[in-house]
Amino acid sequence: MHLLFLLLLLPTVFSLNQEGLILQQVKHSLQDPDSSLSTWNPQDPSPCQWTGVSCSPSSSSVTSINLSNSNLAGPFPSLICHLTNLTHLSFSNTSITSPLNITACKSLKTLDLSQCLLTGVIPHTLPDLPLLTSLDLSGNNFSGDIPETFGKFQKLETLSLISNLLDGTIPPFLGNISSLKTLNLSYNPFTPGRIPPELGNLTNLQVLWLTECNLIGEIPDSLGRLSKLVDLDLSFNNLVGPIPNSLGGLTNVVQIELYNNSLTGAIPVELGNLKSLRFFDAADNKLTGTVPDELCLLPLESLNLYENDLEGELPGSVALSPNLNELKIFGNRFSGELPRDLGVNSPLRLIDVSENGFSGELPAGLCARGKLEELLVLRNSFSGGLPESLGDCRSLTRVRLAYNRFSGLIPVGFWGLPHVSLLEMINNSFSGEVSRTIGGALNLSMLVLTNNEFTGALPEEIGSLDKLNELSASGNKFNGSLPDGLMSLVELGTLDLHGNRFSGELSSKIKSLKKLNELNLADNEFSGKIPEEIGSLSVLNYLDLSGNLFSGEIPVSLQGLKLNQLNLSNNRLTGEIPGSLEKEMYKNSFLGNPGLCGDIKGLCGSEDEAKSKGYAWLLRSIFVLAVIVFVAGLSWFYFKYMIFKKARAVERSKWTLMSFHKLGFSENEILESLDEENVVGAGASGKVYKVVLTNGETVAVKRLWTGSVKEIEDTDDPEKGERPGVQDEAFEAEVETLGKIRHKNIVKLWCCCTTRDCKLLVYEYMPNGSLGDLLHSSKGGTLGWETRFKIILDAAEGLSYLHHDCVPAIVHRDVKSNNILIDGDYGAKVADFGVAKVVDLTGKAPKSMSVIAGSCGYIAPEYAYTLRVNEKSDIYSFGVVILEIVTRKRPVDPELGEKDLVKWVCSTLDQKGVEHVIDPKLDLCYKEEISKIINVGLLCTSPLPINRPSMRRVVKMLQEIGGGDDESLSKTRSGKLTPYYYEETSDQGSSAWETK
Repeated sequence: MHLLFLLLLLPTVFSLNQEGLILQQVKHSLQDPDSSLSTWNPQDPSPCQWTGVSCSPSSSSVTSINLSNSNLAGPFPSLICHLTNLTHLSFSNTSITSPLNITACKSLKTLDLSQCLLTGVIPHTLPDLPLLTSLDLSGNNFSGDIPETFGKFQKLETLSLISNLLDGTIPPFLGNISSLKTLNLSYNPFTPGRIPPELGNLTNLQVLWLTECNLIGEIPDSLGRLSKLVDLDLSFNNLVGPIPNSLGGLTNVVQIELYNNSLTGAIPVELGNLKSLRFFDAADNKLTGTVPDELCLLPLESLNLYENDLEGELPGSVALSPNLNELKIFGNRFSGELPRDLGVNSPLRLIDVSENGFSGELPAGLCARGKLEELLVLRNSFSGGLPESLGDCRSLTRVRLAYNRFSGLIPVGFWGLPHVSLLEMINNSFSGEVSRTIGGALNLSMLVLTNNEFTGALPEEIGSLDKLNELSASGNKFNGSLPDGLMSLVELGTLDLHGNRFSGELSSKIKSLKKLNELNLADNEFSGKIPEEIGSLSVLNYLDLSGNLFSGEIPVSLQGLKLNQLNLSNNRLTGEIPGSLEKEMYKNSFLGNPGLCGDIKGLCGSEDEAKSKGYAWLLRSIFVLAVIVFVAGLSWFYFKYMIFKKARAVERSKWTLMSFHKLGFSENEILESLDEENVVGAGASGKVYKVVLTNGETVAVKRLWTGSVKEIEDTDDPEKGERPGVQDEAFEAEVETLGKIRHKNIVKLWCCCTTRDCKLLVYEYMPNGSLGDLLHSSKGGTLGWETRFKIILDAAEGLSYLHHDCVPAIVHRDVKSNNILIDGDYGAKVADFGVAKVVDLTGKAPKSMSVIAGSCGYIAPEYAYTLRVNEKSDIYSFGVVILEIVTRKRPVDPELGEKDLVKWVCSTLDQKGVEHVIDPKLDLCYKEEISKIINVGLLCTSPLPINRPSMRRVVKMLQEIGGGDDESLSKTRSGKLTPYYYEETSDQGSSAWETK
């Protein structure tokens, strides 16, 4: 048949040689929607100039074919094995499918079929290729066992089976492949099993990756015989027992990753023999004892021992390590003092010793080499003052000194460090004044001085901090009036100065703080009138001016605010309370103002006045009753109508209300507004209503129904796949998640109402709807790049909060553009937590879910295949959202053909350039910045979870792009699956993976 095909081609391709004819037949057997093989011209005499084809210079015969990332599709073209001199073959990241018949390729040395669509069992005939040195089948859907014949490979040096569905155990016969240099079996759902001791026979092995392979038992001593090993990764398993002393025999090892297991015992002193070791990570185990001096003397770049049960003092020898770049040992039981010479001999960049029992003073040389960026020492017992040398440490970006026993004055230069974004000193005994040098801290966004002994007035120079988002200085002894410069901080969202001795009048210039969300000036000595201008702060929802000397009337303008918390008690206010503020939720907000009157118990409370009000109430009641009786007597129909209303009222009384913020409305007001004319959206689980309350506030109400199987099956929402009980699960997940978290980029859940048959969720209303609807509507083209970038950054910060700042962490599981809501200022908030899951208390996400949650086009590859869920799934989905915002194309769109958005972006970038990816409506003057954002999106959508950055890292990269920093953005997605080194950053016990 093949011969007949070649004969038919001869009249038109008479000049093409035999190998060209074979490749023409290969071309015709594959689907090529992108015309990747357009250069394969049958009129050419030889295929040596064709795309992806390489030939021997001496014989001009084809030796290599590389068609990776070409979007080719179809069964594996076995005819290609007729090229007798073919030594290298790659179809990586294509849609090549089974069957895989390749035994005729006898000259083949390297075979790369990673990230294809191969299924079934791995062919047992692959070891019949006598010259094969590299086999990469990663990122496919192979299942079953690793074939027993694999122990017969003769020259194989690289075996990579990452991210398949292999469900046997790791076989001991792999120890027979004596030529093996790289063995990577990571991210497979193997049956629980031990590490075969026979792997210790692979004396040529340089890389051993067994990440997340469901390993149990102890690490075998035999691994210590792998003297050529450079990289050992056994992380994310269930290994127990001690770290073997024999690992001290890994004389060439650079990186050892043992984190997220259940290892016990002490760290072996023998590891001090590993002179090449640069990265050692034993985080999240059950290790005990102290850090060996021998380990600390190594030239480590990263020593990560957090979340263990390490006890005792930190050895002084840790200070002697000449290349120590990071010291992260938070969340242990260390005590004593930090080594005095810490940082003197090493370019220390990050130190995180939080949540231990350290005491004494901070070492003076922490920043001796001028590299220190992050100083995190929360929740210890450090004492004394800060070293004067820190006042000259201009490299610092984040400082957290909270919950210690520090005292004394802050070095003058420390206040004005130019790159610090976070300065937190909560619960110490610092004293003195805030220096005027603070005007130089131009990058400062959070200044938290709560519960110290600071004195004096705030300097006028604080008005220079244009990026300041939070100023919290409660519980100190500050005095004087507020500086005028403070009122020019347009980014300020939180101003909390309660419990000080501030005085004077509150300036009307406060109206310029348009982003102020919280204003707490309680328990000071402010006087004069409350400025009318406070009523113009549209996003203010927390106002506490209690315990001051304010006088005059309450400004009527406060009625226009949407306040969750209002407290004006214990002042000298007089007059009537504005009508819309006379609510049950504010009943204690006006006490202690003798001259204040209103319909609230305890105000204007003379006996005569109370009696007068009582008579008036009685007369009004009698009048209302008379009207009701008169009307009831006119008509039997009206009588029946009243019975109906009474029955409906009884039904409403069955509603149970659970609030998560102080409310200015009741459930009855919500229920009365659930009319069809107020419906703004509908889906499989119910409807969404827009409800305008009597106080002028607007909320969104999601109504979830507990329907029958039939009702659920009849829905037309293709994304939900609902089943009986799903609505209840979604409701519980939403309440459990949103009810306890607070963040500016997470949608606010006001309350929930429930009955047996219906459940309501009441959210803040987002005027611009969902990002998906906005982006793909006629308005989408008018969204400028600055607005789109702001939406990306806001959404990233919301997800980062869920992954890194919630305890336990939360995995959203359905990140998509329709679940990102847009407010009136085009700020983005993450919403819809109906399928969210929390990470368990061990710090590990659930291994798998019974069904796939998520939406087509946004689901991470490994999630769809294995149902294993962690934060990396959210990161992939967010990467798709980034690409969706940049391109304004849906993740799955007929316009993209058979590709999804990620593959379309990759192929278009390769073939046409970035201009053809960017939404034509965007101004190309932002091309460089948009290109960097695309790179972030591609990093997030890397096929391998381990290659995706954490959300904290994503936020940092986005902020760097906004500031014009090119750092960390040069790496884009690669078709090759090669080992990467990672570093971890932490903050109060959370971690984030970063590409080095």
